[in-house]
Amino acid sequence: MRNLNKYIDNKNRWNAIFGHAAMTFPLNQAQVDNLARGIDSELSPENLHCDGEISASEARKKYNYLTTVARELEQYCVNNWLNTPTLYEL
Repeated sequence: MRNLNKYIDNKNRWNAIFGHAAMTFPLNQAQVDNLARGIDSELSPENLHCDGEISASEARKKYNYLTTVARELEQYCVNNWLNTPTLYEL
């Protein structure tokens, strides 16, 4: 869950900037759904490759990180009896 925690910490930093509430554990279904939408969005080709501004190896590294976060989120859902959201970009 290390990568999931890192991803949530990063999201919380952005949430603080925009005045949104921080996500804390245990996560509820709405938070899980929100995280899944964010991961799915970041996995879209234009976001994953930063509109062509990063190298292929950087995009692969980003993809590997995001898919690891998605797997950890899925495992968190299973362990905590939450519905696992569908990620369309995986």
